[in-house]
Amino acid sequence: MTEEKNITTGYDVTGKKYPRILLILSVLIGGFMTVLTETLLNNGLPTIARNLHVTTATVQWLSTGYLLVIGIMVPVSALLLYRFDSKRLYLTALTIFLVGSLLAYIAPNFSLLLVGRLIQALSVGIIMPFMQNIMILIFPAEKRGMAMGLTGIVIALAPALGPTLSGWIVDQFSWRDLFGIMVPITIAVILLTMVGMRKLIVLTHPRIDILSIIESSVGFGALLYALATISGGHWFIIGVTLLIGIIGIVLFVRRQLAMDDPMLNLHVFQSPMFTLTTVLSSLSNMALLGMQLLVPLYLQSVFQIPALTAGLVMIPGALMMAIVNPIAGMIFDRSGIEKMSLVGFTIFTLATIPFVIMTPTWSLITVTLLYAIWMAGISLIVMQLGTAGINALPSELVAHGNGVNTMARQIGASIGTALLITISTLGSQMSHATTTVASSLFGYRLAFLALVILSLLGLIGTFWLRKASRTTATVTA
Repeated sequence: MTEEKNITTGYDVTGKKYPRILLILSVLIGGFMTVLTETLLNNGLPTIARNLHVTTATVQWLSTGYLLVIGIMVPVSALLLYRFDSKRLYLTALTIFLVGSLLAYIAPNFSLLLVGRLIQALSVGIIMPFMQNIMILIFPAEKRGMAMGLTGIVIALAPALGPTLSGWIVDQFSWRDLFGIMVPITIAVILLTMVGMRKLIVLTHPRIDILSIIESSVGFGALLYALATISGGHWFIIGVTLLIGIIGIVLFVRRQLAMDDPMLNLHVFQSPMFTLTTVLSSLSNMALLGMQLLVPLYLQSVFQIPALTAGLVMIPGALMMAIVNPIAGMIFDRSGIEKMSLVGFTIFTLATIPFVIMTPTWSLITVTLLYAIWMAGISLIVMQLGTAGINALPSELVAHGNGVNTMARQIGASIGTALLITISTLGSQMSHATTTVASSLFGYRLAFLALVILSLLGLIGTFWLRKASRTTATVTA
């Protein structure tokens, strides 16, 4: 039987064989490098603030602004994928990342540093969904679980390693090396991409709708800004910004549904399976990013240990994720999402409960083991839920489905981190404890309790997966 020549069997759009291994390596290494920057500055922000003579609130914009730009770029990603050939798009995004890293590395002041950081985010907003789309499209549906397991190592492991790596770099070298280290790696990935990447997707040249881009940028940008600044307590500004965001998103949704060729096809929500798995994957990503933020802050504030030590406590959890993600992908390919989702939500719900009652007298080894178990549980589901939903869509909507899922997870992460920090801050302020450590402990316990509630909601949602998977719906492109 003659092998069908398409992207899943190893042929590009010209009918020529592409080097699958080199292509996968270029995409995953580039994705790991760029996603790593999400948390790479975590332990370097205080040092940057001191060296550049800016306040803590000002230096936080290196994280907040980064998040905003990524959130704005994600809805545009599906349009770019079908308008520019894969190789040119990826090389352009990597070059943008290189320029941002170089500018941040040599920046003489905070303003130029922020510009460099935002340029980095512009690239990450393209590369992150690009990586997921390519990994989905080059594998047939029955092997996508394994593909997304590999992708999950990048998306989840890179941010987990960021705080530890940044603590070590800042301690041993300079904060500038947080950006400088990216330069040679980016150049190497560019060279690898020039050899391994091909034109993989038939271009449809979707029309660039400027109004859609404006509505999505204003809507999602304002929403993410409001969520990112909620812990500051400026409620009038937050309320106005949130209202602007909601109006922008409503206008964007209405326009996408009315257009014949939308920038982001929201008809993917006609699939019950896609809708449910997108909600559950957003909940799991909310919990993942929330836990990765809470644990190092909790250990430093309550256990009174340095940032580097707190980062080392998280390393076994990151390694556990690297081990479990590909295994979860293979299990998904054989058995589907229903049982694995139930097991995953159960494990990370049970592993979160001890953090609610934890005290500074507990051994760091115990904390390390609990966090590693928690990471194992969430690794079973955080990527596979999205894969299950995308598998329910027709091939022409895969990129749009991935764009919607990525956007939902990004917003979920923003909501989760803002909500948990707000709960922790307000809890500390309401505490009647006589010491700062005791007040912080009370606040963090409330935040971990919120995580337990979040995980329980996800656990309840898994019981609808079987029904959703058996519900047929015609999804129109």
